[in-house]
Amino acid sequence: MDFQCSDEQTLLADTTRELLSRSYDAESRNKVIDTELGWSREVWSQLADTGILGLGFEPVEAGQIEIMLVLIEVGRRLAPEPIVHAALAPGTIIAELGTEAQIQLLDDVAAGQRLLAFAHLEPGHLLPTADVATKAVRQGDSWTLTGRKNPVLAGDCADTVVVSAALPDGGTGLFLVDGAAVNRHQYPTFDAQRGAQIDLDRTPAEPLGDGPRTRDATTAIRDAGIRIQSALCSEAVGAMEEALRLTTDYLKTRKQFGVTLNNFQALTQRAADVYVSLEMARSMNLYAAMSIADGNLDPVIASRAKLQIGRSGRHIAQESIQLHGGIGITAEYPVGHYAARLTAIEQTLGSTHDHLQVLIDHIADYELARL
Repeated sequence: MDFQCSDEQTLLADTTRELLSRSYDAESRNKVIDTELGWSREVWSQLADTGILGLGFEPVEAGQIEIMLVLIEVGRRLAPEPIVHAALAPGTIIAELGTEAQIQLLDDVAAGQRLLAFAHLEPGHLLPTADVATKAVRQGDSWTLTGRKNPVLAGDCADTVVVSAALPDGGTGLFLVDGAAVNRHQYPTFDAQRGAQIDLDRTPAEPLGDGPRTRDATTAIRDAGIRIQSALCSEAVGAMEEALRLTTDYLKTRKQFGVTLNNFQALTQRAADVYVSLEMARSMNLYAAMSIADGNLDPVIASRAKLQIGRSGRHIAQESIQLHGGIGITAEYPVGHYAARLTAIEQTLGSTHDHLQVLIDHIADYELARL
């Protein structure tokens, strides 16, 4: 099996790294995340010009491997732009199920002129599920939705929202809703991202596709969750890589008792353990992305990856702060921000404990190994 990137994939990763490195350092990022929007429209436009906001809309041209490479660079720079939640994830759903007119909306998304959001999770739900409390009501040829979605990442700024709702005859459908027609309560998240609670009260909605089809919607919701988890795992790997680099650089320069910290064997052993955690996370992230690229969107594989990335992320976040000492938790120094992002990713779409439970529930699918 060939694990090498193609020339085009390498160029995409290098271009993304250069763009984000030019746009963000610790100080500039802190200024951007303190704005009302929480990210830069200018950087968003540059991402669009590079073609990043349309990745995955045409699977023949680019797929999960390209998304993985881009998100690793996003994690490395802690770029706050909601690439996955405001473009790639809901855009892929529209590309798969939408009518020709609805698919044309993706031209604006790829150009950076339209922001999307995927409103599926509801209060009390941690993992994506086809059962939702939001109701869809048909009135002649039109539909309205009533219910509450929370959290909706990037829902604070979305122009168009992909919303899941229970259909009158049972099952779940997907709809497009104008962002200006919903009642949203926006809030910052723990890791300085943005989210919203979206309330729908007989809100006009347009069925995604020729009509709401339960089977297609259920598959699309499951697949979207798997793709988002893979993208988050990639972002986490980038954040882990940079957190380890910052930590090792600190150990090489910070002095204690007249010598640099990397002269203390106990500290270098802890750094080595962090490197092992990173390599395990990197392998599982590649496994998940390659499975999706091969057309195998398996929730068990997604949970395996999310479990390992969650464990590695927590280990690396905690050790990075500990090895930095007091400076590691200051707002001015970046390593604390990496720890916050890794913590948030570990809790998004199910925690490590939730995904461990998923794997436990599937253990009967395998034969018992006998020695």
